[in-house]
Amino acid sequence: MNLSTGNHPWRIVALYRFFPVADPLALRDRLLPLCREAGIRGTLIVAGEGLNGTLAGTQTAVGTLLAELDRLEGFGGAELKFSSAADMPFRRLKIRVKHEIVTMGVDDVDPVAGRGAYVEPADWNALIADPDTIVIDTRNAYETAIGTFEGAVDPETRSFREFPDWIGRNHNRLRNRRIAMFCTGGIRCEKATAYVKSLGFPDVFHLRGGILKYLETVPEDESLWRGECFVFDERVSVTHGLAEGETALCRACRHPLTAAEIASPDYVEGVSCPHCRSTRSDADRRRYADRQRQVTRALERGEPVPIGLARPRRGRA
Repeated sequence: MNLSTGNHPWRIVALYRFFPVADPLALRDRLLPLCREAGIRGTLIVAGEGLNGTLAGTQTAVGTLLAELDRLEGFGGAELKFSSAADMPFRRLKIRVKHEIVTMGVDDVDPVAGRGAYVEPADWNALIADPDTIVIDTRNAYETAIGTFEGAVDPETRSFREFPDWIGRNHNRLRNRRIAMFCTGGIRCEKATAYVKSLGFPDVFHLRGGILKYLETVPEDESLWRGECFVFDERVSVTHGLAEGETALCRACRHPLTAAEIASPDYVEGVSCPHCRSTRSDADRRRYADRQRQVTRALERGEPVPIGLARPRRGRA
C-alpha cells in the first residue's frame, strides 16, 4: 500500500468493495468518530452490499482508516486508488447509510458473481481498438463532457439510474458485439456489466480500476484517453499521472466547465455558466453573487473562506 503518492501534503484514497455488511448503521457509528478524530474529510457510503467513497487526510490519518477497514471481514482485496493534493479537497466529512453503494435501481443484480471480465489498464488499448468491440462510457453526461476514451459511446445519461433504460433501447446495437465498459473508478461497471450479462450478452468486459487507474499507470504517449477525468472533489478533474486538471466548476450548478465555456458571456464566476444561465432566477443569481463576494473578501483579507463556500482553485480563470 503506497500512501506517499505525489509531493503534496494531503492524501486522497478512492475505495470501494462489494461485501456483506450485516449492520451498516453500526459500521457507520464505528467509523465516524475515528475519521473525525483523525481529521479525515470526504464521503463514504455504507450499505448492506459494501463500501464506496473518496476520503482525504494526512498520510497517517488515511493509513489509520485503512488499517481499521482491513479488520472488516470481506474488505480485503478492495479497489484502492491513491493520489495527493496541495489543498484539502473536501469541506466536510459525510458517512452515509444507503440501500446501494452505487445506485442503479435494479435489485436483482449480483455485482460480484455476475460482473464482466476485468481488463487490466495495460491491455485496455488493444481491446477498445478492435473494431469488433463496442466501448461504452457508463458515466453521466456532465462527466463525459470533459473527457472520454477515443471512439467510446456516450449514453448521455443524467444519472446511473437511466443506464438500464439506455441498454434496453440499444439492445439490437449491442447484439453480437464484444462489449467493453468503463467508469471513473470501476464501481459503476461492477453493476453495469453484471446487468448487461444478466440480459444474455456473453462477452462483457470492464476496465479494472477505471479511468483513474488507467491514467495513473498508462504513459501519456500511449494513452487513448482524450481530455480530463471529472472527480467528485475540489480538484474537479485529473489528467495523466493523476495530476490536477484545468477544468473549472460552476459554483451555481456544479457543472464542470471547459475553457471555451469559461470564455462564454454566460459565465460569471460563482454566479452562472452556459449550463445554468437560463435555468436560474434573478433572485438565485443575486444570492450566488453575494456568496461569491464573501469568498473574494475573505481571500483579499487573507482569512479562511467561510464554511460551505468554495475557494477558487489556483491557476483557474
